[in-house]
Amino acid sequence: MKNQAVPYLTFDGNAKEALGFYKDLFEGEVIESQTFGEADFPTPPEADERIMHAKFKKGELFFMVSDTFPGQGLEKGSNISLVLELENEEEIQTLYDRLSKDGTVLMDLQDTFWGAKYGKVKDAYGITWDLNFTK
Repeated sequence: MKNQAVPYLTFDGNAKEALGFYKDLFEGEVIESQTFGEADFPTPPEADERIMHAKFKKGELFFMVSDTFPGQGLEKGSNISLVLELENEEEIQTLYDRLSKDGTVLMDLQDTFWGAKYGKVKDAYGITWDLNFTK
Protein backbone atom coordinates (compact mmCIF):
# COMPACT_ATOMS: atom_id res chain seq x y z
CA MET A 1 0.00 0.00 0.00
CA LYS A 2 1.14 3.49 -0.76
CA ASN A 3 -0.06 5.14 2.47
CA GLN A 4 -2.59 5.03 5.29
CA ALA A 5 -6.27 4.40 4.61
CA VAL A 6 -8.00 7.68 3.76
CA PRO A 7 -11.49 8.51 5.08
CA TYR A 8 -14.02 9.08 2.28
CA LEU A 9 -17.18 10.97 3.27
CA THR A 10 -20.32 10.62 1.14
CA PHE A 11 -23.21 13.10 1.07
CA ASP A 12 -26.65 13.25 -0.55
CA GLY A 13 -26.33 16.45 -2.58
CA ASN A 14 -24.81 18.69 0.09
CA ALA A 15 -21.10 17.83 -0.23
CA LYS A 16 -20.28 21.38 -1.40
CA GLU A 17 -21.95 22.78 1.73
CA ALA A 18 -20.17 20.23 3.95
CA LEU A 19 -16.81 21.13 2.39
CA GLY A 20 -17.46 24.80 3.22
CA PHE A 21 -18.23 23.82 6.80
CA TYR A 22 -15.04 21.75 7.14
CA LYS A 23 -12.99 24.49 5.47
CA ASP A 24 -14.15 26.98 8.13
CA LEU A 25 -13.99 24.48 10.98
CA PHE A 26 -10.45 23.28 10.34
CA GLU A 27 -9.18 26.39 8.48
CA GLY A 28 -8.05 24.12 5.68
CA GLU A 29 -8.53 24.05 1.94
CA VAL A 30 -10.27 22.09 -0.77
CA ILE A 31 -7.31 21.08 -2.92
CA GLU A 32 -9.30 19.38 -5.67
CA SER A 33 -12.96 19.31 -6.65
CA GLN A 34 -14.87 17.99 -9.66
CA THR A 35 -18.61 17.81 -10.23
CA PHE A 36 -20.34 15.00 -12.09
CA GLY A 37 -21.10 17.53 -14.83
CA GLU A 38 -17.39 18.26 -15.30
CA ALA A 39 -16.41 14.60 -15.57
CA ASP A 40 -15.77 12.77 -18.82
CA PHE A 41 -18.50 10.32 -17.92
CA PRO A 42 -22.19 10.28 -18.87
CA THR A 43 -24.38 11.45 -15.99
CA PRO A 44 -27.98 12.62 -15.69
CA PRO A 45 -28.41 16.44 -15.77
CA GLU A 46 -29.72 16.51 -12.19
CA ALA A 47 -26.29 15.24 -11.06
CA ASP A 48 -24.31 17.95 -12.87
CA GLU A 49 -23.70 20.18 -9.82
CA ARG A 50 -23.11 17.38 -7.34
CA ILE A 51 -19.53 16.72 -6.23
CA MET A 52 -18.13 13.61 -7.89
CA HIS A 53 -14.81 13.82 -6.05
CA ALA A 54 -13.08 16.37 -3.84
CA LYS A 55 -10.05 16.40 -1.56
CA PHE A 56 -9.66 18.37 1.66
CA LYS A 57 -6.38 19.10 3.46
CA LYS A 58 -5.22 20.90 6.57
CA GLY A 59 -1.72 19.96 7.65
CA GLU A 60 -1.74 16.18 8.19
CA LEU A 61 -5.57 16.04 8.12
CA PHE A 62 -6.69 14.68 4.76
CA PHE A 63 -9.98 13.24 3.57
CA MET A 64 -12.02 12.88 0.39
CA VAL A 65 -15.65 13.75 -0.30
CA SER A 66 -18.38 13.03 -2.85
CA ASP A 67 -22.13 13.17 -3.37
CA THR A 68 -24.35 10.27 -4.33
CA PHE A 69 -26.30 10.24 -7.58
CA PRO A 70 -29.73 11.87 -7.17
CA GLY A 71 -32.22 9.36 -5.76
CA GLN A 72 -29.50 6.87 -4.78
CA GLY A 73 -30.13 7.48 -1.12
CA LEU A 74 -27.78 7.51 1.80
CA GLU A 75 -28.01 6.23 5.34
CA LYS A 76 -26.59 8.82 7.72
CA GLY A 77 -24.01 7.32 10.02
CA SER A 78 -22.80 4.84 7.43
CA ASN A 79 -21.67 7.39 4.87
CA ILE A 80 -17.96 6.88 5.36
CA SER A 81 -15.60 4.44 3.69
CA LEU A 82 -11.86 3.88 3.74
CA VAL A 83 -9.74 4.34 0.61
CA LEU A 84 -6.64 2.26 -0.04
CA GLU A 85 -4.22 3.37 -2.76
CA LEU A 86 -2.51 0.19 -3.93
CA GLU A 87 0.94 -0.31 -5.44
CA ASN A 88 0.11 -2.64 -8.34
CA GLU A 89 -2.55 -4.76 -10.05
CA GLU A 90 -1.63 -7.91 -8.14
CA GLU A 91 -2.11 -6.18 -4.78
CA ILE A 92 -5.48 -4.66 -5.69
CA GLN A 93 -6.73 -7.97 -7.09
CA THR A 94 -5.63 -9.87 -3.97
CA LEU A 95 -7.34 -7.45 -1.57
CA TYR A 96 -10.48 -7.29 -3.74
CA ASP A 97 -10.71 -11.10 -3.80
CA ARG A 98 -10.19 -11.41 -0.06
CA LEU A 99 -12.70 -8.68 0.84
CA SER A 100 -15.37 -9.95 -1.57
CA LYS A 101 -15.10 -13.57 -0.43
CA ASP A 102 -17.40 -13.01 2.59
CA GLY A 103 -18.34 -9.40 1.80
CA THR A 104 -20.59 -7.59 -0.66
CA VAL A 105 -19.28 -6.14 -3.92
CA LEU A 106 -20.61 -2.61 -4.35
CA MET A 107 -18.63 -1.96 -7.55
CA ASP A 108 -16.81 -4.63 -9.53
CA LEU A 109 -13.05 -4.26 -9.86
CA GLN A 110 -12.61 -2.53 -13.21
CA ASP A 111 -10.62 -0.07 -15.29
CA THR A 112 -11.99 3.46 -14.92
CA PHE A 113 -12.12 6.65 -16.94
CA TRP A 114 -9.79 8.33 -14.41
CA GLY A 115 -6.95 5.99 -15.35
CA ALA A 116 -7.13 3.59 -12.43
CA LYS A 117 -8.30 0.11 -11.57
CA TYR A 118 -11.00 0.52 -8.92
CA GLY A 119 -13.42 -1.58 -6.89
CA LYS A 120 -15.66 -1.01 -3.87
CA VAL A 121 -16.46 -3.75 -1.37
CA LYS A 122 -18.28 -3.89 1.97
CA ASP A 123 -16.51 -6.45 4.12
CA ALA A 124 -18.13 -9.10 6.31
CA TYR A 125 -18.13 -6.62 9.23
CA GLY A 126 -19.94 -3.82 7.36
CA ILE A 127 -16.87 -1.66 6.61
CA THR A 128 -16.75 -0.25 3.08
CA TRP A 129 -13.39 -0.22 1.28
CA ASP A 130 -12.56 1.77 -1.86
CA LEU A 131 -9.62 0.06 -3.60
CA ASN A 132 -7.72 2.14 -6.13
CA PHE A 133 -4.61 1.49 -8.20
CA THR A 134 -3.60 4.40 -10.45
CA LYS A 135 -1.92 3.03 -13.54
